[in-house]
Amino acid sequence: MPAGIPKWIRCYDNRGETWDRYTVVFTKYRNTNGRDRWGMYVGMSSNPFSPQGFGQRGEFQGKAIDTNDWGFAPMIGKKNHLGVRIPFDQLPDDCKALVIQDYSEIWGLGGVC
Repeated sequence: MPAGIPKWIRCYDNRGETWDRYTVVFTKYRNTNGRDRWGMYVGMSSNPFSPQGFGQRGEFQGKAIDTNDWGFAPMIGKKNHLGVRIPFDQLPDDCKALVIQDYSEIWGLGGVC
């Protein structure tokens, strides 16, 4: 992770429209049978580690959940159904920590961040 910032993610902020205000899509996929692509995302509130917070992972098959019909995600500052795409450094600190934990596991970094 260059400078402690995950490289293969896309972050979104729906500006508080739902409880899971932030969504991060991990852009590393795994193939289960050589054809099917699976990916992961995490939806979270600004305090995902709190008992009153929210942080839940999910998986998708095929194209990423944040891409359009042509397979493109919005540029930073542009919007889709997940919210406005933001840079990683605009996530709250607890959200960054959760993303780094998951990212380290996906990429096999062994907790080195």
